[in-house]
Amino acid sequence: MPDQFEHYITKNIKAFYKRRLLTPILYLIFLLVLWFVLSLSAPLFPDTLDAPDTLESTYRRHEEYISATLSDLKFTGYTQSFLGHIIGYYYYTMRNDECIIVLLSPNTSEQGLPEIPQVSVRAKILHGSENFDELLNHLASDLNWTENGIHNKVSQYVLSEPDYNLLGNTLLYVVFFATGGYALICIVFFILYICFPILSPACQDLALFGNPKKLLEQAEDELATLPQLATEDMFITEHFFIETSVYGNAIVPIDEIIWIYKYSTLHKFFWYHFSISYTLHISANRHLYIQCPKNIKSDIDGIMDYLAEANHNILVGFSEANRLKVQEIQGTPMHFEKFIAFLKKRV
Repeated sequence: MPDQFEHYITKNIKAFYKRRLLTPILYLIFLLVLWFVLSLSAPLFPDTLDAPDTLESTYRRHEEYISATLSDLKFTGYTQSFLGHIIGYYYYTMRNDECIIVLLSPNTSEQGLPEIPQVSVRAKILHGSENFDELLNHLASDLNWTENGIHNKVSQYVLSEPDYNLLGNTLLYVVFFATGGYALICIVFFILYICFPILSPACQDLALFGNPKKLLEQAEDELATLPQLATEDMFITEHFFIETSVYGNAIVPIDEIIWIYKYSTLHKFFWYHFSISYTLHISANRHLYIQCPKNIKSDIDGIMDYLAEANHNILVGFSEANRLKVQEIQGTPMHFEKFIAFLKKRV
C-alpha cells in the first residue's frame, strides 16, 4: 500500500496537466486548418498583380486579395452606396488590352476625381454581380453601345478596394490571434508543470505558508506512510489536506484552514433529476480558496468532521455569521477570493 502513494501528489499533478495539454493542442491544430482552408493570410499578405496576369486568371488561382498599381483611370460617373452613404466610385482603365472596372474608396479617389493618372491599391477581385451587370448596361447606354458589345469588351471581374475590408476583419484576427496565443501560452505552462511539478499553482500556493519545496516533500512523505483519512480524490495526513482530482490539485496545511462548508448541486436533464453532487469549499489564511467539486455527501461529511477535529479553530458550515467572520479575517470580500480561485483553475 505505501508504494501506491509514493510521490502520489507529483504523479497526479503531471497526469492532470497531461490531460489538459490535449485541448489547447487540438485548438491550435483547428486554428491552423482554419487559417489555410479560409485563406486567412490572404488579406494580411496580398499577392501582387503581375503585368501578364488577367483578373480572371488571378481569381481562378484563388488569389482574390491583391495589391496593384493602376494607371490612367477615368471616372464612370457611377458610385456604390450602402445605407445612404457612398462607399466607392467606379472607374475604368485599360490593362494589357483589357478594360477593367475598378471600385475605389472615397479617400483614394478623393471623392470622385474625373481622372487619376496612377494609383496603388489593395483590392479584392470580385466576379461580376447583378449590380455590376447593371453598371455595364448603364455604361452601354451612355456610350451608345450594345449590352453584348460592352460585356465582350469589359472584363467580368472587378477590382474592389472597399471589399478588401481589412478593418472589417480586425475582430476576426483579434479573436484568432488572442485565443491562439492563449492556447500556446497554456501549452508552454502545462509542459512546464509536467516537467517541474513544483512550479504548478497547487505547489506554489504553499509558498503562502513557507518553502513550497519543503512543504511538498513533507506532504508527500506523510501521504506515502498512509493517510489518516482517504476518499477517492481527497486525503488527510497529519498536517495536510490534499486533493488530487480530475478537476485540480490542492495541498493545504490543516493549521491554516479557517472555514469549510459543502455546497450541493442538482444535476438534471430537462425535467429529470438524476443525481446530486457536492462541492467542498475551503478557505485558508492568506486568501487561499479551494473548491473540491463533484463528490458524494458521505465523503465530504467525513472530511469536514475530521478537519474540524484536527483544527478546532475551523469554522464549519455555511452561514452569514461564518462568512462575516472569514471576511473579517481575510480582509477582502469572499467573491474576490472566488474569482482568484477561478483564475487559478484555468491555468
